[in-house]
Amino acid sequence: MAKENFVEQIADIEKDFPQWYTDVVKKTKLVDYGPVKGTMVIRPYGYAIWENIQRELDKRFKETGHENAYFPLLIPMSFFTKEAEHVEGFAPEVAVVTHAGGEELAEPLAIRPTSETVFGNMYSKWLQSYRDLPIMINQWANVMRWEKTTRPFLRTSEFLWQEGHTCHATEEEALEETMKMLGVYKEFAENCLAIPVLTGKKTEKEKFAGAVATFGMEAMMKDGKSLQAGTSHYLGQNFSKAFEIKFLDKDGVQKHAYTTSWGVSTRLIGALIMAHGDQRGLVIPPVVAPTQAVIVPIAAKKGGVMEACYQLKSDLQKAGVRVVLDETDNSPGWKFNEWEMKGVPLRIEVGPRDLEQGKVVIFRRDTCVKDFYALDGVIETVKELLQAVQKDMLEAARVRRDERIVYANDMSGILAGVEGGNFVKAGWCGCRECEDKIKAETAATARVYAEGETAETCAVCGNKAKHMIIYARAY
Repeated sequence: MAKENFVEQIADIEKDFPQWYTDVVKKTKLVDYGPVKGTMVIRPYGYAIWENIQRELDKRFKETGHENAYFPLLIPMSFFTKEAEHVEGFAPEVAVVTHAGGEELAEPLAIRPTSETVFGNMYSKWLQSYRDLPIMINQWANVMRWEKTTRPFLRTSEFLWQEGHTCHATEEEALEETMKMLGVYKEFAENCLAIPVLTGKKTEKEKFAGAVATFGMEAMMKDGKSLQAGTSHYLGQNFSKAFEIKFLDKDGVQKHAYTTSWGVSTRLIGALIMAHGDQRGLVIPPVVAPTQAVIVPIAAKKGGVMEACYQLKSDLQKAGVRVVLDETDNSPGWKFNEWEMKGVPLRIEVGPRDLEQGKVVIFRRDTCVKDFYALDGVIETVKELLQAVQKDMLEAARVRRDERIVYANDMSGILAGVEGGNFVKAGWCGCRECEDKIKAETAATARVYAEGETAETCAVCGNKAKHMIIYARAY
């Protein structure tokens, strides 16, 4: 199959980005649509990316003192009514079980859209004394939110995620935890996903239902839209008062704990696709790539080629490289296109002529450049190239993002900025009416506060600005 025809199976990334995304996730076999509207089946290649994300994040969670546990999928509906803002925020998305075992249930059960309430219920039982604090638990789980408009990985009725829930003795400790985990997410996004992110506080309108304050990380996709890639919430005493999460402090006084919650989901796979992908398909950074290098034999039946391929595969595996040897009977050109579409960071071509000269050809997926490298020492070369790809992908994404951050002084400036596929920094007076007007007239929303930056006037009303906000259209 010719490269031109092969790539034609994917919509033009410049002309129809949403269709390009759909084509890529289906044709690379990351995901397929489930039998229930709004659900997805994560196929082995997609799930392998999720496993690598899990591995990297889980390591970081444990290094910061968190433990894993598992909490029930079903939550009594009465739990949601205990925190008024929480139930109001999630009510439209909650799926409810009313019958089981052939009978109507005495109390309906919610399929968890998030687990603050069930964690709160259990923490109220487990917490007795200041000696029990802090409680720092994470769970890897599925959740369900009955979304009206869905798209694989980005917004589905059921998705996979992790949610951390912690309890602390003081407000200071809980705020420190909130910001620490936001920092963990940012470091992971940049060093593992090669996605530069902007972090900061969310506006009151955009915060998590039931939180005192929400902090998010925003990633720029190649179409200039923002994707909220993770959030960390300071919950104050809202849930501890609702669920009576109390402890006897050192001074002999019963006090309510301060709590946090934070999470990222399989949405990160969508971020990965849209932040790095190109017209050929996926471009996956080596840290989370299911396959880091693929070996493609050239003229495989000629003497020595397959033997060299087997030896190379074995040596790379021993060196800790996730490697595949493509022994299928497809043509080399077909294999090149297939593995490029799958986003494998490195392709190693082994042919008889190059072997005679003691060389192999290595193709970098991020730059689409290939070169000759000595077979002697190629294992170290591959490891060095993987590190280079990881580093260069982050830097390329950072340059793309920074070139598309603009400033605006008025509504027309915000509109022109987002229409041009940019993040827009603009002053805000702090009133909800101005924030709502920006969304109504530009379809952009306040993503996060621009930390450390100030503006003279609000871009909407012209009054004195209290904050600088980053606005963008978002997924």
